Amino acid sequence: MLSRRSFLRATVVTLGAAFVPGCGDDTSSTAGNRELVDGTGYFPQSVASGDPRPKSVVVWTRVVDSEKAGWDLDIELEVALDSAFTKPVSEPIKLQALAAYDNCVKARIVGEPGKTYYYRFVYERGGIHYVSRVGRTKTAPEEDADVPVRFAFVSCQDFVGRYYNTLLALGNEDLDFVVHLGDYIYETTGDPSFQTPDDARKVVFRDPASAIELGASGDVKFYAAKSLDNYRDLYRTYRSDLALQAMHEKFPMIPTWDDHEFSNDCWGANATYLSGRASELDVARRKAANQAWFEYQPVDYADDPAFTYDPAAEVPNDIRIYRDFTFGKHIHLVVTDLRSYRPDHLIPEDAFPGAVIFDEATLTASPGGLPGPTVATPYVDIETYAGGLYKGVLSQVAMAAGYEVAKVTGNVSVDYINAVVAQINGGATPPDPPIPTIDPAGQPRGLSYFDLNKVGFYAQIGTRYFVHKDAFDVFSTLRYAADPKTQDVMGEAQEAWFLETLTNATTTWKVWANEFNIVPVQVDLRQIAGIPASVQRRFYMGVEGWDGFRDKRNELLGKIGALGNVVALTGDLHTFMVGTPWSEQDPTKKIVEFMTGAVSSTPFRDELSSQVKGDPVLSQIPAAPLLAFQIDDLVLDTETKVNPHLAHAESNTHGYAIAEVSAAEIVVTLHSVAGKEVTTNYAGKTADFAAKMKKVRFKTVAGGSDLFKEIDGAWKRWDAETLMWA
Repeated sequence: MLSRRSFLRATVVTLGAAFVPGCGDDTSSTAGNRELVDGTGYFPQSVASGDPRPKSVVVWTRVVDSEKAGWDLDIELEVALDSAFTKPVSEPIKLQALAAYDNCVKARIVGEPGKTYYYRFVYERGGIHYVSRVGRTKTAPEEDADVPVRFAFVSCQDFVGRYYNTLLALGNEDLDFVVHLGDYIYETTGDPSFQTPDDARKVVFRDPASAIELGASGDVKFYAAKSLDNYRDLYRTYRSDLALQAMHEKFPMIPTWDDHEFSNDCWGANATYLSGRASELDVARRKAANQAWFEYQPVDYADDPAFTYDPAAEVPNDIRIYRDFTFGKHIHLVVTDLRSYRPDHLIPEDAFPGAVIFDEATLTASPGGLPGPTVATPYVDIETYAGGLYKGVLSQVAMAAGYEVAKVTGNVSVDYINAVVAQINGGATPPDPPIPTIDPAGQPRGLSYFDLNKVGFYAQIGTRYFVHKDAFDVFSTLRYAADPKTQDVMGEAQEAWFLETLTNATTTWKVWANEFNIVPVQVDLRQIAGIPASVQRRFYMGVEGWDGFRDKRNELLGKIGALGNVVALTGDLHTFMVGTPWSEQDPTKKIVEFMTGAVSSTPFRDELSSQVKGDPVLSQIPAAPLLAFQIDDLVLDTETKVNPHLAHAESNTHGYAIAEVSAAEIVVTLHSVAGKEVTTNYAGKTADFAAKMKKVRFKTVAGGSDLFKEIDGAWKRWDAETLMWA
């Protein structure tokens, strides 16, 4: 095990006074009259800063010397009040970039509130002093300071085949800090379902044998990170981007993680690539992802400034990243972690599609009673009905698909049985005589996985995506009543901290940095012509996020919606959205939400189109591609009023959002650009790219929870009854 001296920790550096060693084993040095030489090559990921607090901020770099691979490397940190370093605020500080932590190094500099500092790192080799680029950072204002705050929030920055042009534009903004809502990296090297590598924008693992081989695109294999070296390769590659470096050099960042920092649609230490075909619990992989994040992100673990990542600690308590910040009198920012402590998705990807979850007696005895026939559908006991004929048929189908035949048992949906029978009878070699379908009349009614839209044995559709809303609402509520831990997204300790922090906040605004959308995202297809009757229903577009934990969401919104002046910043969906999510039990308990689109990741509309093409069921529906293309119209439909809480949706663009906060209001400007613009490199042409960006402004006013949009120079209020800006 590493000694405590060997841990990567944020050494404490006090500015404007004699240097105070951190943990008693670091010493200061004298700058002297030395000549500094450009050392960019020794600092390949440049510099970064993060987690600004009223008197501190964390600075970071990584130093590399190819002739000293595997060595701990000595460097120095210099901090000044000007970019020319003519006004130093401390002697150069000796630090050590440890090989055990990929030669990353951090320092927590302690100075004055609301102060801009410049910093750089120096590496001495052969008597020559090589210097990094200069970083600029800023501490938070005092908690009682009556000052405006301006910051950006971003999410989802896939590197593969895409360029960070949006960050080029962001670099020209005047900001106090940047919030990153997750998917800072993507764990895959070229998943063809959403990534297209090219020679300039690709990820190559140095040790692919230690990665997860997901498949091949032509002759090229693609992987997911598994080992610590794999995850480090991702950060090294992503942080090699000059636009991303420039943003880090200019602004401190407050990051949290979403799923791709570990694995797509993850929960805890579990991946979901196999959709239930086998357990994907991998604690060692989760720890590797966590350690790499700890090494590369300039995060301040304020409860323990000397915190170091210990791979021997048990997941999920190996690292805690939920934390909070204050910026003067007007912002208390709460940053959550919605991946580490959450349970599995409610609908098992490997559930037998026809299995009845709740029978008629259970539904009848529930508070809502027996649902209508579009939710609760007929079922039979597969063991006894028709002498076991259909059990034999379904068992053969399951066996042919490599599915566990033992799961074909008990009460089974008649609609599912008839759908399978119809497929067999209509096959290339239909049975003679045809298998009869079952008459549903007179059969008991229950809720099955098929009623939730789960068609396949191992499936994402009907489990994590495109789930029947009305059936899911019944299902999730009954599950929650039986076991609240099925929706325990934050975990008990984090949820208690979250509610206590927001409740006790004395600032004007309580701002929640939340990884994924809170507003429900639903579509109503009941009146759409040209689609099968089974699809003419209301759907959640995804239940992987808060739509999958609606009862817990209602509970939390009921509590924080009563506080007033609560604003959520969200990402993940690769869509710009603005709305006012509320508790379904009491719509007066509501907050305001601003969602930013992706920096570079595939826009939501394009993802839907790809999903339709790749799904064996959806691809057979002629209208499905058009419905995917029209997703914004569907979620904002004023006739069905399926999403009255949603006021704005733009799913085919990239960009970022900027929030301007004062005592009176929060104004959020969405900066968006067409999706195709991130596949072209605009390096050196920032102005050309920025000219293509569109801006839309929204705001909310202190003392209420209304949402306003600037239209033709005037502010119009969103009316959730008429679905209009009034």
